[in-house]
Amino acid sequence: MENFQIKTFAEYKKAYRKSIKNPEAFWEEIANNFTWHKKWDKTLEWDFEKPEVKWFQGGKLNITENCLDRHLETIGNKTAIIWEPNDPDEESRYISYRQLFVKVSRFANVLKNNGIKKGDKVCIYMPMIPELAIAMLACARIGAVHSIVFAGFSSSAIARRINDSECKMLITANEVYRGSKKVNLKEICDKALEDTPSVETVIVYRRTVEPTTMKEGRDKFWFDELQKAEKECPAEVMDAEDMLFILYTSGSTGKPKGMVHTTGGYMVGTTYTFTNVFQPQKNDVYWCTADIGWITGHSYIIYGPLAAGATTVMFEGIPSYPDYGRFWEICEKLKVTHFYTAPTAIRSLAKQPLKFVEHHDLSSLKVLGTVGEPINEEAWHWYNDNIGKGNCPVVDTWWQTETGAIMISPLAGITPTRPTFATLPLPGVQPVLMDESGKEIEELNAEGRLAIKFPWPSIARTIYGDHERYREVYFSTFSNKYFTGDGSYRDASGNYRITGRVDDIVIVSGHNLGTATVENAIDEHESVAESAVVGYPHDVKGNALYAYVILHHDAEPSEELIAEIRELVGSTIGPIAKPDKVQFVNGLPKTRSGKIMRRILRKIASNDTSNLGDITTLLNPEVVDEIIKEAKIEN
Repeated sequence: MENFQIKTFAEYKKAYRKSIKNPEAFWEEIANNFTWHKKWDKTLEWDFEKPEVKWFQGGKLNITENCLDRHLETIGNKTAIIWEPNDPDEESRYISYRQLFVKVSRFANVLKNNGIKKGDKVCIYMPMIPELAIAMLACARIGAVHSIVFAGFSSSAIARRINDSECKMLITANEVYRGSKKVNLKEICDKALEDTPSVETVIVYRRTVEPTTMKEGRDKFWFDELQKAEKECPAEVMDAEDMLFILYTSGSTGKPKGMVHTTGGYMVGTTYTFTNVFQPQKNDVYWCTADIGWITGHSYIIYGPLAAGATTVMFEGIPSYPDYGRFWEICEKLKVTHFYTAPTAIRSLAKQPLKFVEHHDLSSLKVLGTVGEPINEEAWHWYNDNIGKGNCPVVDTWWQTETGAIMISPLAGITPTRPTFATLPLPGVQPVLMDESGKEIEELNAEGRLAIKFPWPSIARTIYGDHERYREVYFSTFSNKYFTGDGSYRDASGNYRITGRVDDIVIVSGHNLGTATVENAIDEHESVAESAVVGYPHDVKGNALYAYVILHHDAEPSEELIAEIRELVGSTIGPIAKPDKVQFVNGLPKTRSGKIMRRILRKIASNDTSNLGDITTLLNPEVVDEIIKEAKIEN
């Protein structure tokens, strides 16, 4: 992919200018670097009012040929995936591109043998093991549409997703290791399958040796099915606009949205952004700590890195097992060069004693990345100083499930970075700031709502089965623009800093206060590990601020500490921004991708806990009850 890897800031500016002046010619040039059965007839057709976007129409390809087949001659023996198990005493697995090609082809035949064909939907509910990657690529190989559900979701969450997209097959594992615990996935699936009439077959990978309950005629073991499968499977020829996958993301209404991504544009977008944001070289080892159940895992563990011919790490475990040095132990062991994780993980690791970092040699690291939410300044500096030792550029990436690929980010070692800023848009991305009346804010040094005014190849094409909702959520706020739902500040150099969801703007006594700004101020206190700020109704001010605060392990909650936090906010932002209420908590309700569910926190702050929606899909649903209980005692 060196053909389109930007090497200097001057090259970035040139590529960006070209991508704005003639987007179609720009993306055609990038797309020409991939393997196509037939070139496209039309590069782009779009209308944000409908909304409809089509890239590379009439182009014929298969994404797995670009991730696997085309590498066999040149880098067939190179490691494609390094798998690191939950238990550090279990052996790592190294899978070369050639081995992965054979495994994917064989499992693709398992799918075909079980009646799966082009266009069928397959639900995958698996732990972070190589078989998850094999299953998703096998679906793509035969043109089946994968819908991956994070292997931590409840049975009702699985059932809702299966029924929404009418999946014909479910692929799972009998159990999963998570830290010191074992979780029976098959049991969860069996409960989900009580109410999923579309599922005909269940393939079960045996991750542990425990006995597994199987339903005759429906359930089959992965290994048994593999024995019956041929090892060669030609790739199904797909149209660029054929559906590749559906991925569900939480909606503000509580009903998950099945975002639809198509084949050609998604492949071009993820590979281009991976190559330029991370700047990987031939022998680098790249590790994104996300789960493949999230868009980050789809785009930057599997499709982007493999299409670029990189070595990508898959980790089954959690950052705290067997201790809080696990991430750094793996970086040392595998000589990881590129490390990409969430600010949530950084903040939780920053709370721990520094000895967990200092015990490990991190000299192999060249690039650090963050994803999932805006990073606060304290966490940025901890990451930069202690993990990168000041020698690794930090790429603070902004993008969404809906965008498919990174939109705004530094290019490692090329773009000048600024702590907490996602910096500049990637070539081909045209961001704009909008004011509340729907007018574009053209000046620099301004704050507004972040929208995108021109389509990019990896944009989600629709919400599965509900195109009207897609139009309403993303294209109805501002005419002829994709609305991200985020607020952003743009500095004098054109760098963007994401200030949080727009509904995280609270008007206090007529003043607009971005909750991210208040959180940043609170997080500067030496005793604070993390905070979340929301608005709640106030008799006098209209709204007041409620701060939920997590302390470092060695700090004690006290009235004095509350006073110090309020004072710090007052001195950093102004007295108007002081939170009226400060509640110390052990955790914050978060989605699996690390986003704080402020909707829930707002309801608790407003003493309206009767309808919190489905909280089973949270990373830590138990924390909600804890916060409610403490809030009632304190208030």
